This record gives sequence, C-alpha cells and structure tokens, in this order.
Amino acid sequence: KKRITLRGAAYQYYNVKEYGNGCIILEPRELAVPECISARTLADMDRAVSNFKRGDVSQAIDLSDF
Repeated sequence: KKRITLRGAAYQYYNVKEYGNGCIILEPRELAVPECISARTLADMDRAVSNFKRGDVSQAIDLSDF
C-alpha cells in the first residue's frame, strides 16, 4: 500500500514526492486557517446565491446509482 513508518516524526502530515530514481522527499504539510475570504470569492458566492434565488439553477443530478 506504499506506506512508511516514521518514528519520532516532527509533524503529523507530510506531502510526499516520489521521483523516478527512487528518491522520496517528505515535506511537512501545515494546515493554516486563511485570514480572510478574498473579495473575488465573496463576489462569486453573492452571484451564486442571487442565481439560486432567481431560480437560475442547473438540472437536478440523479444520485440513485450510488
């Protein structure tokens, strides 16, 4: 399953890069909370909500197969 065990690891999660020559690079993955939501994202959210309120939505997705 391509797993390795790190004893005494400094971080809980790592980004793994595996190269063709067999070299494996582990870089710590630090999860950070964004300080704010960008103006562009807020504008996209406002546009999506206004489209929803107007009824400008796509067709329903059939999830019965799942």
